[in-house]
Parts: sequence; C-alpha cells; structure tokens
Amino acid sequence: MITMKLRAFGFLAVVLVGFFFSSCAVTPRRAAVSGLAPSTAAELGITQDVIPPGNCGRPLHRPMRPTFITIHSTDNTSRTANALNHALAMNKGLRGCHFTVDDHSIYQTLPTNETGEHADYEGPGNRSSIGIEMCVNRGNNLDITIDRTAQLTARLIRQYNIPLDHVVPHMHWRMIRYSDGRNLGFKQCPRILLDGGRLGPKWSAFIAKVSFYAR
Repeated sequence: MITMKLRAFGFLAVVLVGFFFSSCAVTPRRAAVSGLAPSTAAELGITQDVIPPGNCGRPLHRPMRPTFITIHSTDNTSRTANALNHALAMNKGLRGCHFTVDDHSIYQTLPTNETGEHADYEGPGNRSSIGIEMCVNRGNNLDITIDRTAQLTARLIRQYNIPLDHVVPHMHWRMIRYSDGRNLGFKQCPRILLDGGRLGPKWSAFIAKVSFYAR
C-alpha cells in the first residue's frame, strides 16, 4: 500500500534543505494523484504526497499528456538532501520535478498528467515531460539511485507508451527564461550521467538499464 503522507524527519534537516531552495508555507492535505498503478508504486516504494493545488509549489493546474521523460540530478551533496527532504522542499515552495529518487525511496509531489517546472521554463520540456530528480547527497549510493531511477522510468514509459528515445537528459532542452526571454542555453544535467559534460557511456548505460526494465 502506498504511503500517503510524508513522515516526520527532523525539523533541522527540513529547514536546511528548505533554506537551499525557495519556500513558503503550505497546509498539508491529501490530494488525488495521477501516477503509476498502486501495485507498481508499492513495488517501487513510492511515497505520494502531492502538493495541494494552489499552493506555492503548485500555483496553477496545467494539464499535460506526457510524451517525454526528463532525467535530472540535484548537484546538492548535503547529507540531508535526500529524496524526502527534496519532496518536503517542493511542498514548501520549490517548483520542480514530479519524482525525487535516492537509494531507498521515491517521492512523488506532482501528478504525472500535470506540467512541472523542471526543464525549460515555459518551453516544450516542461509542457511535455515528466521530470525525475536523482539525489546525490553524501551517504547515498548513486549506483542504486540510478538503478531505481531506471526502474521508475521504465514503468512510466510503459504506462504512457513513451518511446525510449524520448527519455532525455535535462540538457536536451534549451532554457529560455520567460520573464525576460533570455537564452540560458543547455544545462549540464544530470551531471552524474554525463562524461565530461557530454552524453557518453554513462548515459548509454542508463538507457540500456531503462530498456532492460521496460521489457
């Protein structure tokens, strides 16, 4: 059975991660979720605590039919910057991905049929893709985190009939800032799956994992 509520983790850890990101107060409440089937979610150990509609981290409901999956890594190596605390930060106002993943847990904070803010501001990346954020905090086993991300990605491409070549890194999307139209180029992300800042053997190995799990 899917856990429907984030467990208490320690006020200090939440504050540290919340300080790293933008934050605003929210009133926790359960929300309807669009995502993996309950049996699949339970198998992957997904905790669903979707940000309530209208709150700071989810100010607008913008429906989406996902045709891509965008893979990220956080670049935050703080020991407390795990999947739980990134999910808590998004509940406090950080606008971002649909899922956060570490070596023992996965948290979902946005429905998979709703636009997030993780790829390219108002561009096609946000409008068409499910965002998955991998944690790189100290003490987190990155190999297991990557493997769990591959399993989650495989289940999502099967559910939404997304082609394997539509599983893309964050750097696939050009970032055009909507506030002033500034072109910020392509972010080197997910850094842990890049070779010298470029796609190479690490990304190919990840896609091979996704393909294996999607069979």
